[in-house]
Amino acid sequence: MGFNRIVDRKFDAVNPRTAERHLVTGQISVVGSWELVVGAAIGLVVTSWFINPICFWLSPVALAVVFFYSLTKRFTDFSHFFLGLALGLAPVGAWLAVRGDFTQLWPPVVLAVAVVFWLVGFDIIYATQDYESDKQHGLRSLPVRWGIGGSLRFAQLAHALMAVALLGFGLISGLRVPYYVGLSVISLCLVVQHWLARKRDPVSLNLAFFRMNAAIGMVFLAAVVVDVAWR
Repeated sequence: MGFNRIVDRKFDAVNPRTAERHLVTGQISVVGSWELVVGAAIGLVVTSWFINPICFWLSPVALAVVFFYSLTKRFTDFSHFFLGLALGLAPVGAWLAVRGDFTQLWPPVVLAVAVVFWLVGFDIIYATQDYESDKQHGLRSLPVRWGIGGSLRFAQLAHALMAVALLGFGLISGLRVPYYVGLSVISLCLVVQHWLARKRDPVSLNLAFFRMNAAIGMVFLAAVVVDVAWR
């Protein structure tokens, strides 16, 4: 997030939604921001050394993917997928941290696919707020390419694929009733999220983006924990 704020500060300054961010207004300096970003990156690499060799050697790859996303809106309409990939690395990284090898990797990979499509869907919803500013200043996104209506329909498709991937994750992981109850609640949250997104007012968009995503994450965590504990 820090790197994103640094490289996008000129675009943030001309976007009404982001013009009051601390880096834009000078409340945080560019030098100070770089110090935080570099410190966090070094911290990740050093910490991974104490986990296992695989995590250590792959930590620069994870950093490269995360940082690269921040540049993608300059040259591709599909920047949402790069952000999805950055977040989708999390379940795979967690699996490698616990196991220390690449065996039985299918469950976290399928979960990573679900995370990618989850992110793609809600990032498109969030990006509709910046449609006018992005179009005016040459930034690219699916809302700019397909318009608000077309991009929201694609977001619905992405979240449908997310639900399918979560179903697949449950099946190959041998999860049971509590997980599928949670999956039903998550599906309902996705429906509510898109209903709110259609309103396109700032309050509804923020509710759709922040509250619904927080609910989905907590429900998923609770469903898996209860399922495993129930055994």
